[in-house]
Amino acid sequence: MSRDQLRKDRAEAIEEFLKRFAPSDNADILAQMMVTVCRLGDDGTDRGDVKILNAAMKELRYAFKVFAPYAEIPKVTIFGSARTPEEHPQYQEAKKFAEIIQRKGWMVITGAGDGIMRAGHHGATRESSFGVAISLPFEQDTNDVIEGDSKLVNFKYFFTRKLMFVKEAKAIALFPGGFGTQDECFEALTLVQTAKSMPVPIVLVDEPGGTYWQHWRTYVKAELLGNSMLDEADMDLFHVTDDAQEAADTILQFYKRYHSLRYVGDDLVMRLESPLSDATIAELTEAFSDIIVEGGITQRSDGLPEERGAYPGKTRLIFQFDRRNSGRLRAMIKSINAAP
Repeated sequence: MSRDQLRKDRAEAIEEFLKRFAPSDNADILAQMMVTVCRLGDDGTDRGDVKILNAAMKELRYAFKVFAPYAEIPKVTIFGSARTPEEHPQYQEAKKFAEIIQRKGWMVITGAGDGIMRAGHHGATRESSFGVAISLPFEQDTNDVIEGDSKLVNFKYFFTRKLMFVKEAKAIALFPGGFGTQDECFEALTLVQTAKSMPVPIVLVDEPGGTYWQHWRTYVKAELLGNSMLDEADMDLFHVTDDAQEAADTILQFYKRYHSLRYVGDDLVMRLESPLSDATIAELTEAFSDIIVEGGITQRSDGLPEERGAYPGKTRLIFQFDRRNSGRLRAMIKSINAAP
């Protein structure tokens, strides 16, 4: 049998299989996934590597299923040390932050451990909490607030767990912590800076009068910005505060008018809760010409066909973003939210 005939037979068999056992609007993508599985066999892929792929896919499938019923509820991911005791001011500030944001209709995602993670669940309550746990040989028992809840997901791999932390969050709040917190902080900033994830508010929160994030910002400014490893605008990708209310207000202000964005071909399509005046659009086009590849900003009251009916009532701003300067894009969103 020729290779072309084999591919044709395989495609027909996969199409028939999906129609019978997994009918879906996403049949085209599922078919591509099944072709990839077949190619793993063709490649003679090592069994250990296949096991990694299998475990990762199972973890993500289940996590998608758990989060799906709550897709329209905004969520904030809270990171911080698992070792912070309940009586510590940092724990109390994290608990206060979670209480404030939960009252505004948000849900909380944490790593499901103790310390700051428990504080997030403690403040938001079990009903408004998700746990994204990791199996470790030490210090990662599930906290007593989220333990046994249907919104608790256990992961074997850090990379699948990290994906859910960022994918499901419309904001990220980081409290003082160790290597893991620093890793999560820099990864979140990297994903936003490189436009590999959507722009989200990232708040670095300490206890009142605390210096943890102040010292961190001093290091970033002196060593990274000072040695031209960052652009000045990158410093706007995060906000440092020692007040839970200010942290919550920063997140809520980010979504005052801005709703979300996606890319359609070369165009960035930004969805807004309300339209802008022609004068404001002209001002934005001039002020942010450095990140607009060509042309200007256009506004329309309905979605593009490629958006498949998502958020039909939202105003759209459309322009070609250079996909490089996310700090400046963050500044544009700030200006949009502040516009009359």
